[in-house]
Amino acid sequence: MKRLHLLGLLLLLTSAARPADTRSLPLPEHPRPDFARAAWLNLNGEWEFRFDREDAGEAAGWGRGTTPFPERITVPFSWGSRLSGLANQADIGWYRRPVRVPPEWKGRRVFLVVGACDWLTRGWFDGRALGEHRGGYTPFEFELTPTVRWGETQTLVLRVDDTPHPFKLEGKQGYGEARGIWQTVYLEARPENFLTSVHFSPDLEAGTVKLEAALAAPAPASTTLRLHFAQGERADVEAPVAAGSREAAVSVAFPHPHLWSPDDPHLYDVEVSLHTPAGDDPVATYFGLRKISIVNLPGTDVAYVALNHKPLYLRMTLDQSYHPDGFYTFPSDDFMRDEILRSKRLGLNANRIHLKVEVPRKLYWADRLGLLIMADVPNFWGEPTAEARAESEAALRGMVARDFNHPAIFSWVLFNETWGLFTGAEPHRAYLPETQRWVASMYRLAKQLDATRLVEDNSACNHDHVETDLNSWHDYLPGYAWREHLDEITRDTFPGSAWNFTGGRRQGGQPMLNSECGNVWGYEGSTGDVDWSWDYHIMMNEFRRHPRVAGWLYTEHHDVINEWNGYYRYDRSPKDPGLGDLVPGMSLRDLHGDFYLSTGSELCREARPGETVEVPLFASFLTDATPGGGLTLREKLYGWDAFGRREEYGESARPVPFEPWMARALPPLQVTLPDHRALVVLALTLENPAGAVLHRNFTTFLVADGLAPRDETVRRDGRTVRVIRFAPATFSAAQWSLKQWNVLDGLKVNGAGHGYFEYRLPWPAGLDPRAVTSAALTFEASAKRLLGKDRAGAKLAEGDFMRGLGTHDPGANPNSYPMTGVTQYPSLVRVRVNGIDAGAFGLPDDPADHRGILSWHAQPHDRKLREAGSYGYLVRAALPVDALAAAASSREIVLRLEVDAAQPGGLALYGERFGRYPLDPTLEFALP
Repeated sequence: MKRLHLLGLLLLLTSAARPADTRSLPLPEHPRPDFARAAWLNLNGEWEFRFDREDAGEAAGWGRGTTPFPERITVPFSWGSRLSGLANQADIGWYRRPVRVPPEWKGRRVFLVVGACDWLTRGWFDGRALGEHRGGYTPFEFELTPTVRWGETQTLVLRVDDTPHPFKLEGKQGYGEARGIWQTVYLEARPENFLTSVHFSPDLEAGTVKLEAALAAPAPASTTLRLHFAQGERADVEAPVAAGSREAAVSVAFPHPHLWSPDDPHLYDVEVSLHTPAGDDPVATYFGLRKISIVNLPGTDVAYVALNHKPLYLRMTLDQSYHPDGFYTFPSDDFMRDEILRSKRLGLNANRIHLKVEVPRKLYWADRLGLLIMADVPNFWGEPTAEARAESEAALRGMVARDFNHPAIFSWVLFNETWGLFTGAEPHRAYLPETQRWVASMYRLAKQLDATRLVEDNSACNHDHVETDLNSWHDYLPGYAWREHLDEITRDTFPGSAWNFTGGRRQGGQPMLNSECGNVWGYEGSTGDVDWSWDYHIMMNEFRRHPRVAGWLYTEHHDVINEWNGYYRYDRSPKDPGLGDLVPGMSLRDLHGDFYLSTGSELCREARPGETVEVPLFASFLTDATPGGGLTLREKLYGWDAFGRREEYGESARPVPFEPWMARALPPLQVTLPDHRALVVLALTLENPAGAVLHRNFTTFLVADGLAPRDETVRRDGRTVRVIRFAPATFSAAQWSLKQWNVLDGLKVNGAGHGYFEYRLPWPAGLDPRAVTSAALTFEASAKRLLGKDRAGAKLAEGDFMRGLGTHDPGANPNSYPMTGVTQYPSLVRVRVNGIDAGAFGLPDDPADHRGILSWHAQPHDRKLREAGSYGYLVRAALPVDALAAAASSREIVLRLEVDAAQPGGLALYGERFGRYPLDPTLEFALP
C-alpha cells in the first residue's frame, strides 16, 4: 500500500467514511488526534433508546434488536444531560442504531470503539453478543468482523448498567450524573495485524526519542515499523520487527530538537505504520520533545518541578471539567479548545483535570496550545475493598496507556484527599497501614507504567502522603490567614521532616507544592458565590513571598453546581475582578506572571492624614528570561476624597535590580499620604528598558482620623461650602416590598424589591437659605437583589457538597455576595427632596469585586463574610430651588430615595466605611 502523506491522512480524519453532511453531527472530529486511522465512521448523533427500570431487557432479548425502543437520545451525551435529550429515569439504559459498514472496507477487520461509557457495557451486533466492558473512563472496543455484511444495514445494540456501587469510580459525577455513553462512538477498519499502541519517550540528554509499539498479534516475517514525519522535520525511519514478537521499538535521533513548552508548544506530527506482507496499518499521531524532572531553584536548596531542565513556577487551576448541558461531555471541539485558551488568557501554565480521565481532544488542545496538565485518576466513594482497588488500577492502566503521548501531561495524581482510602466510619475511620502500602504500590505501578512523568500518591489535605514525587497539600483560607500559614509550613518542610507524611514516613527532596487553594472552604460553611478577588490577591502576594513553595493551584477554573469560586461561571461567562479600573491595564495576568512585586498581606491599611508610611516590597522574578537591562518601578498615588472626587497625589520612578530566579525583599517604599481624608491607591507598574509593562500591582490606604464631621464648613474650589453628612442607617422611615436590612450595624443599608429610604434632617443651624447659591446630595448606591440567604427562614440545604448535593442556589450560603459578572441586575433610584423630584438615576448593577475596597476592609476576621467587596455608583443630585425653599420654610430637609414598582431592582446605600468611596450621604450647600 502506498504510504499516505500525513497531511492527507489528517484531512481524511475529518471526512473519511462519514455522512456527507456533518453540520448536525455532534463532535464530528476524530476523537483521538493522538492515535487516528483514516478509515473510520463516526456513530455520534441520534440513537434509539430505552430505559430498563426492572433490569428485564437482557432476559427479554432486547439485544436481538427487535423490541421497540421508544425514545431517542443524542450520543455521546450522558442520559440525563440536556444535550442528550433525555431525563434520567433509571440506572440501566439500552442504545440501538442501524449501522452500515462501508463496502470498501471489505477484507479488513472492523471494530466498534467506544471512547468512554459508564459503567458496565454489553454489546450485540445483529443479535450476536459482542462481549462486555467494565469501567467508566477509558476506551474499549468490540470486534464486529465475523457478523459484518458489507454495505448492508445492520443493528447495533448496547446495554449500559450504571447502577451505583461503593467501589465504582465516580469522581464528581454528582455535579451532573454522567451516565452511559459520554465520549464519541465510532467504527474503525484495520488490517489483520495492527498497532494497539504507540508510545514516544523523549530523552533530551541523548538527543533521541524512543518509540515503543504494541501489536495485536505476533508479527509475521518481514514486518517493519515505519515513521514518516510531517513538514520534513526529519527523514523517514524504518526498523524491522522481530518475527513472532508483539512489541517493537526504535530510537530516533534528533540532533537539533525543537522542544515543547507552554510558550512554544511544538509538536512533531508523525505517521507510524506497521508494514506486514498482508498490508499496512498507518496511524497518525504526534509527540512533543520535553522532559519533566525535579531540580533546585538556582542558588538554593529548594526543589522545583522542571521542564526541559529549567525550574517551573507552577501557576495552576483546578479544572472540574464539567459542562452544565453536557456534564462530562463538551458540546463542541471549539468549546474544548477555548477551555484551554481560557486558562492561558489568565496567564496560567497548568490545569489539574480533577477526578476525571479527560476527553482526548481537550488534551490535544492542551498539547497544541501549550498548557500543562495534572491528570487525576477518578475516585471511588466507598472503602478500599478488593473490587475498588481493581477498578482504580484498571483506570490507571487505561489512562496511562491512552494518554502516554500527550506532552502536556506532566503528573499523574492517583488519589484525592484520601477519598475512598479510609476504613470505617466517623469518628473511628482510619487510613490503615495496609491501605497505605497498597497506595504506595500504586505509586510504584504508575512509575513502572510511565517513568517520564511525576506521580502523586494522593493530593493531600490530611497530611498523609506515603510515597510521592510531590509534597502537595490543600488549604483554603481567608486572605488574611495566608502569611502565618505559609510561614509555618515552609518552616516545617525540609528533607527528613515528617510534615505532610503519615505512617512514620518522611520527606525526601520533593518540591513543596500547593495543589488546591482559595477561599471557598476558608470561611464558615464555605463561601457560596462571593467576590474572591480580594482574598485571591492577598494569597498571590503571599505565595510570591514564599519561594520555597514551588507553585499553587487555585480552586477553580469555572463554577460548578455547589462551588461558585471559579475564574469563570458555570456557563463560562467571565467574572470581573475590577483590577483594570484601579490600575489601567491590570488583569489577573499581572498576578500570574514570571515578574511579580508583592506588597504583602495588607491590601488596605489605615493611616493618618499626611503620614509617611512604609510599603514592603518583595521581588519574585522566577525566570531566567532577561528583561534586556535594568527594570523600572513606576509609582502613582491617587484616590478619592471625602466627597468622592478623584485626586492625583503624585508619581515617581525608581530602578529595580534583576537577577535570574531572584526572590528576595527589596527596600520598602516610602509613601507620603495626602493631608486630608481620602481613600488612596498606590499603583505600581514594573517596566523593562523598552517601556513594556511586565507586572502591575497595587495597595490601598484609608486616610482618616476618626469619622468625618457631621456638620462642617469648608473651602473648596474657591468657595465656601456647608457640608452635612448622615449615616445610611439613620433613616427615619423605610418600606420595601421584599425586605429591608442593615449590614455590620448600618455601614450599609439594603432594600430589596421596590420601596424607599427616607431621611429627615433639621435645616442646618445658622444657614441662611437666601445665601445658598446651589445645593446637591451625593451618595454611593447600587441595586440590591434578594439572594437566597436574604429570604425569610433561609437555611442552607444540607448534603454531600463534594458530590454535588446540597444547595444549588449560588446565593443561599450565608457568606454569599456574587462577584461582578456579565449579567447585570439594574435598578433606578429616584431622589425626592421635600416631595419635589430631584431626578432619577440608573444603578447599572449590584457589583462586588476589588473596587469594593472599603467593604473588604470592614470585614471582621472571624471566618464569615458580610457582603464583602460590594460597592455602588456615585450619585450626585442637584436640589431643586423650590425644594430648598420648602425645606427652609419647614426647617426640615426630607430626603426620600425610592425605587419604583415598575423597576423593582432594590437599593443599597453605602457609608464612609463600606463600598468604594469614603463618604456618607452628603449634602453640600454652596455659599458665596
